[in-house]
Amino acid sequence: MSDVILPPTDLAPGTHRDLIETGLRTLEAEAEGIAALAAAMRNGLREPFTAACAAIRAARGRVVVSGMGKSGHVGHKIAATLASTGTPAFFVHPAEAGHGDLGMITADDVVVALSWSGETAELGALIDYSRRFRIPLVAVTSKETSTLGKAADIVLALPPAREACPHNLAPTTSSLMQLALGDALAIALLESRGFTPLDFRNLHPGGKLGAALKFARDLMHVGEAMPLCASGARMAAAVLEMSTKGFGCVGVTDTEGRLVGIVTDGDLRRHMRPDLMDLTVDEVMTRRPIVARPEQLASEALQVLNAAKITAVFVTDRAMPVGIVHLHDLLRIGVA
Repeated sequence: MSDVILPPTDLAPGTHRDLIETGLRTLEAEAEGIAALAAAMRNGLREPFTAACAAIRAARGRVVVSGMGKSGHVGHKIAATLASTGTPAFFVHPAEAGHGDLGMITADDVVVALSWSGETAELGALIDYSRRFRIPLVAVTSKETSTLGKAADIVLALPPAREACPHNLAPTTSSLMQLALGDALAIALLESRGFTPLDFRNLHPGGKLGAALKFARDLMHVGEAMPLCASGARMAAAVLEMSTKGFGCVGVTDTEGRLVGIVTDGDLRRHMRPDLMDLTVDEVMTRRPIVARPEQLASEALQVLNAAKITAVFVTDRAMPVGIVHLHDLLRIGVA
């Protein structure tokens, strides 16, 4: 329970319920907008959406995203999502474009301009520039016959939708629809490029995402740090190895050095008896232990540990133990 003490409110009785109702109406209005967008994608938006993806795939340069006001904020996010999923992109502020930033745009690029009304005056310089130098222009607007819509090569026409704002003024539903369409473009391009988790890893080296996309080989303990003993060894030696290395387990290898079993704390409890230390590891070990691969992602290694309810897993290459990863290693880098 948090120790934070919230300040008292002077809301009239029943106001809390009204706030919740308002919040729900907002979510429902925005959900209706997304539903309308999905319906449009199945019908009139199908061909222009495909054309937009093809134009972006064919471009030798980058996707230049632009928009003013709330559309600009959405545009920033769309550019960032495209860039992080394999489609190089950046945002150009439409007002700054007319003061020199047009020089950032080349004939190899594709421009994606966002404007709900299609009449955003600040986009004028960018529209003219794209037409003058034959730079493909994709419009995201609700007005196909607007200035932006008429000028564009491809129009992604957003269906009519009422804003969640009770006055139908503040961009809310419209912003969410723009954002959702941008996500749809990014993911469609991601899949068409065959963008993999390994590609994602190259673009996300930092934070929890970067940690989750590290490989098991980047985290594993190797060499003498691995708790191992040979098949036929006495449990006394195995328990000493387990205690010394501190992983709560010991791997058992055959004469070829392949991992053939594992002795864990659980195995010790299940075989607890007076002569336990005189038994061989083969009599106690769990055969065919769960293992990870060197190229397995840290996030996948975590799934292996969680699914098996274990705290450590050996990493093997052609059945040979090459390392061991502990849950604490995943906690340390922020995956778990």
